[in-house]
Amino acid sequence: MIHSSISSFAAQARRTPLGRGPFAIVIAEDRTELTTTLDHLTHLGFRRLFLVAPDDVDLPDDIDDASIVEVIRHPTRQPGTAPAIVNALIKLVPGEWIHYCYNAEYLFFPFCEQRRIGEAIAFVMEERRNVVPTYVIDLYAEDLTRYTDAVSLETAHLDSSGYYAETRRNADDEVLDRQLNFYGGLRWRFEEHVPAPKRRIDRSSLFQAMPGLTLNDDHTLSDPEMNTYTCPWHHSMSATVCSFRVAKALRSNPGSRHDVDSFRWHKSTRFFWSSQQLMELGLMEPGQWF
Repeated sequence: MIHSSISSFAAQARRTPLGRGPFAIVIAEDRTELTTTLDHLTHLGFRRLFLVAPDDVDLPDDIDDASIVEVIRHPTRQPGTAPAIVNALIKLVPGEWIHYCYNAEYLFFPFCEQRRIGEAIAFVMEERRNVVPTYVIDLYAEDLTRYTDAVSLETAHLDSSGYYAETRRNADDEVLDRQLNFYGGLRWRFEEHVPAPKRRIDRSSLFQAMPGLTLNDDHTLSDPEMNTYTCPWHHSMSATVCSFRVAKALRSNPGSRHDVDSFRWHKSTRFFWSSQQLMELGLMEPGQWF
């Protein structure tokens, strides 16, 4: 089904409930790797996908035949797109789990090659957690002369080090319990081209919808506990969103594209599309799940 706007989607969902999750939202800023993003989420086991795309982004050829995917037409290249669609869905599916990402982004959680997203969520809920903290790991093509937009699944690389965290504080400069700001990847190495508010790589993008819960513009949630990186009693599971989004932006924006002829450095490593590799690099945590 194709909806002409977020409001028409919400009105239809109120008439015909969306059923059980988990649900995934894909915010399409362009057509790049849109099909592979949707396929990846389907393979992980999400029951329903909501593709948010502007009118000028062509849909994948088989989208009309894929009943798991619903399309919502909305301008996605302006601030506030993620909160607008995520907050609309939160109100419609209280108690269900939601993941959101952009096109050319791929969710990985521990052991996701053998286990479905429903299994991971069930384990997290047994641990009395209603969020899986996610970290955006930048991907980039090995050769930018061959892949000028920096996107290549076959030659994807990532940074194997250079990630760090700092204490998160509130408006009164008080330290927030178990909350950290995480940095690294291309946003760190090319920070002169990235506005300070957009340099963080932490994102609360896999969580359980709750009445009154909202997503903020900075990718945090309105419930402080859902922005914590771990629970009080032991390490919690985390996940990664492996993303070409920053590499694409650095190669396409006029202010940066002439300053970037390669993203490779001595800490670059080939990405094998493996959750085990991400865990070995310390980029996500299995917690107590084995």
